[in-house]
Amino acid sequence: MHTLSITWQSNNSNTMATNAASAPAGPIPFKDVVVDNVDLVATMPAERSSEDHDDVLVSALPSKPMVGSTQNKLRCYLGFWLPETFVPAAIGLQRRFVPRPDDVIIASLPKCGTTWLNALAFATMARRCYPPAGADHPLLRLSPHQCVPFLDALFAGGGREARLDVLPSPRLMYTHMPHEMLPRAGGCRVVYICREPKDTAVSLWQFRRSMHPELPFLDTFESICSGANTYGPFWDHILGYWRASESWPENVLFLRYEKLLRDPAGNVRKLARFVGVPFSEAEEEAGVVRGIVELCSLGSLRSVEVNRTGYMDGLKFPRKALFRKGVAGDWANHMTPEMARRMDDIVADKLRATGLTFQ
Repeated sequence: MHTLSITWQSNNSNTMATNAASAPAGPIPFKDVVVDNVDLVATMPAERSSEDHDDVLVSALPSKPMVGSTQNKLRCYLGFWLPETFVPAAIGLQRRFVPRPDDVIIASLPKCGTTWLNALAFATMARRCYPPAGADHPLLRLSPHQCVPFLDALFAGGGREARLDVLPSPRLMYTHMPHEMLPRAGGCRVVYICREPKDTAVSLWQFRRSMHPELPFLDTFESICSGANTYGPFWDHILGYWRASESWPENVLFLRYEKLLRDPAGNVRKLARFVGVPFSEAEEEAGVVRGIVELCSLGSLRSVEVNRTGYMDGLKFPRKALFRKGVAGDWANHMTPEMARRMDDIVADKLRATGLTFQ
């Protein structure tokens, strides 16, 4: 049986070569982990393998063009519109992903604060190995998406998910998959972040415009209202995690982007308690929480060279498109009153009697 060897590339002059058993306590930056001398992040967009999914099944699913793309499609799988290339990932997650009890998965719809939450979670969980005030902190040289592996890409084919096995515990990962696509067993913890749907629509449109400047907002708006948005319908995505957080609060933490904006320190403390690494009195007195919030602020992340240049690993979107305004209420600058009422009516109808509101 082939044994994977792991090398942890630290950012100082002393590179540590270890095996999985003796690797430093996780999470460690995914970009820094090399398996058998193969860079994990660089290999994520490898060609899909027919061994990993049933091409006939995928091609038979209902399809729609993806807004902003003339080549990519969405496929409706188990009631959700997934990017065609990620349908195999949904199948793989359900069949092959084996969570560890101390795994932490960040989950969200696209453009709901995922990048920010990835950074905050990484800085919080890894603070003993990487103090937030350290000049060599990984988030000062790497994108948050290079620190936290993307499950959807890893399970999309080619056997890349096997590379998760060598990561030291606790592992930190993220996904855009609906709760229904995640395995029920394992007892891992999931942190979900949602955002006011009108702001989500605007942020998604602005993100797509980084590659397609001519894209009209109406196209994105209509796809979201119809439910045929990427990983949508958005209301079913949100409700899946909301209901899970109500049923299993010890396993699913439901966060609101707007509350994170208003009180980042309080929500970082809540996150730390949830994942089992609460801040000590000594850390509070030393300003560790404040240091994490400052390190992961939009201004700080935007100033890092890797976040200002180049493209997202495996995608064609510029990294700088991930760091735009970071505000609530920007929808008012792009929607007519009629558009806003229409989306509010949809939300009110879909979330009626659930206890969840965006007012």
